[in-house]
Amino acid sequence: MAGHSKFKNIQHRKGAQDKKRAKIFSRLAKEITVAAKIGMPDPDSNPRLRTAILAARAQNMPKDNIERAIKKSADADDENYDEVRYEGFGPGGIGVIVETLTDNRNRTASDVRSTFSKSGGNMGETGSVSFMFDRVGSIEYGPDAADAETVFEAAIEAGAEDVVSGEDGHEIICSMEDLHGVVDVLAGVLGEPQAASIVWKSQNDVPVDAEAAEMVLKFMDALDDLDDVQNVYANFDIADEVMEKLSS
Repeated sequence: MAGHSKFKNIQHRKGAQDKKRAKIFSRLAKEITVAAKIGMPDPDSNPRLRTAILAARAQNMPKDNIERAIKKSADADDENYDEVRYEGFGPGGIGVIVETLTDNRNRTASDVRSTFSKSGGNMGETGSVSFMFDRVGSIEYGPDAADAETVFEAAIEAGAEDVVSGEDGHEIICSMEDLHGVVDVLAGVLGEPQAASIVWKSQNDVPVDAEAAEMVLKFMDALDDLDDVQNVYANFDIADEVMEKLSS
């Protein structure tokens, strides 16, 4: 379960297991195509496309796949995707934000609502959960990029607002408007980051006990497995010892 105890800002993403590799690539390709279609097919002139390509490279997506996804944006016969965000509450009262790209709003809404209901949660209105999160830029480096002090100094110098370092690596937080400027500066000091994206960062995490933790993780996985889902964010905090027990 990558990400649950890595940083206090918890973003549950599609796992990087080999069995999910095709699904990961499909999701990344969809975001690249949509980004190129909304803006321009040139990443230097399209910040969202740059972010999408960076995420794809972080997952070792082949260059041919990336280029094919960009070219697909020019296909007039290709389906159009709508960006739809859902908000609600899951097991243990955790707040959840679900970002989707869909070509069928009714299907997606039904799938997401059903997943919430089966897990004992409930969907809310837009804004019912997002007010508990901040929209920020997030930049990730592995633990080998540099020591915590070096990363912190480089990040602040680049215009970042905060840095969280641990044994799994470093997460650098900045305003979403400054994301690409901060990435460019850091790349010259620390190299290209593992990931850089605009995320929903929880303001306060909700502690989840051992009993509820398993239900929460199953719920997150169920949302994660829906074809139209791109990202899932939640404000739960599971103690390291509980995560280790559930992962064993």
